[in-house]
Amino acid sequence: MKKWRLLKTGYSSAALNMGIDQAVLEARSRDESPCTLRVYEWRPSAISIGYFQSMNEEVDVPVCDEMGVDLVRRITGGGAVYHDEKGEVTYSIIFKEGDLDLPERVQDAYGPLCQGIVDGLKELDMNAEFKPINDITVAGKKISGNAQTRKMGCILQHGTLLYDVDARTMFKLLLVPNEKIRDKMIAGVEERVTSIRHETGNKASIEDVEDALIEGFSSALGIELEPGELTEKEMARAEEVAREKYGSKKWNFKR
Repeated sequence: MKKWRLLKTGYSSAALNMGIDQAVLEARSRDESPCTLRVYEWRPSAISIGYFQSMNEEVDVPVCDEMGVDLVRRITGGGAVYHDEKGEVTYSIIFKEGDLDLPERVQDAYGPLCQGIVDGLKELDMNAEFKPINDITVAGKKISGNAQTRKMGCILQHGTLLYDVDARTMFKLLLVPNEKIRDKMIAGVEERVTSIRHETGNKASIEDVEDALIEGFSSALGIELEPGELTEKEMARAEEVAREKYGSKKWNFKR
């Protein structure tokens, strides 16, 4: 069984969270760090947008500023995501393209990697399913969304697992044409999205969810996860790109 590094980095700002992912990706590409599974949270709450999106077209920036919500652009694609500091566990998995036997196409690789989330939710007694291209559902409702990129000969996939859902706050932060449409969108989310707290009746803690994800990825990928820490070089690089890239208007408002 292959040994991978497990990082539990806890709560960080949006810029630092994205900086850590990039630093680990770069280190793995140079064989300076092992294959890595990371689980983490966001503080303060944040909105992340996909690489190809426009911050000003997707997000109500003044409201986010007023509410103290972080803003960041990801290096992965996809849509805008609200990361509630009380309502989400996030993971990232970083490895070289030859480290796992995966399909070549990104769309086809989501299934095997997302199986870790499916297996993790089984640990919490939830019957989850993978829904192509990149979602996980429970009882037909979305509970996880995922995004992937391939750079420097490596694969980075990260995704969210909803611990709780606050649709009203989310739609305060995202740009919506008018109040009538906002109400319809909130109702739509409540019909189509679920959370771990809802499905387990508040029985699972954030720590329980992290542990379940770790077990799930270990089982699904056939790997042994050994607790580790960021290297000094990784942490220095993460802080550098958090400050100069992910915390900058040049990057976050580039489109």
